[in-house]
Amino acid sequence: MTVITLAGLWNSGPQHWQTHWEKKHGWRRAPHRDWETPDRVEWVRELDAAIAACEQPPVLAAHSLACTLVTWWAAEHARDAAGAQRIAGAFLVAPSDVDAPSYPTCTTGFQPMQLAPLPFPSIVVASENDPYVSAARARQFAHAWGSELHFIGAAGHINGDAGYGPWPQGEELLLGFVRRTSLR
Repeated sequence: MTVITLAGLWNSGPQHWQTHWEKKHGWRRAPHRDWETPDRVEWVRELDAAIAACEQPPVLAAHSLACTLVTWWAAEHARDAAGAQRIAGAFLVAPSDVDAPSYPTCTTGFQPMQLAPLPFPSIVVASENDPYVSAARARQFAHAWGSELHFIGAAGHINGDAGYGPWPQGEELLLGFVRRTSLR
């Protein structure tokens, strides 16, 4: 199974769980031109190209704003012209609430939050004290997207700054999800 990691706003640094997992498993991060002021239209196009380059439908392991990116991509590109599924599933960690008044204003085109069901299996992993999404909104997103929901306690934004470097519990959750999606 191919896993593509999708970093959020400002990219994922060397201490981030995505970076650790990429090194450990040989997974690749989807490239993006502008991590500081991302534009949704451009980023969706870049994600679509990364998915198209895969030999088989990948699992997307997204963090933060990249979770919103996945929902926008799904709304536009989830199936190819023949109706085949283009990705196997999405592992969505710490989805940011781009509709919140406190969300950084350096992004373009991500509002409003996409709340349509995702046409592929998905898991939302959320924290009870994430500065970028309330627990209630994370719950609302998971429900709207048709995702499994896993709260992992008071974990901040579930990134390197919050102490989530190698994050073995998250890795096991993702690998279990990969095994389940590959059986479908």
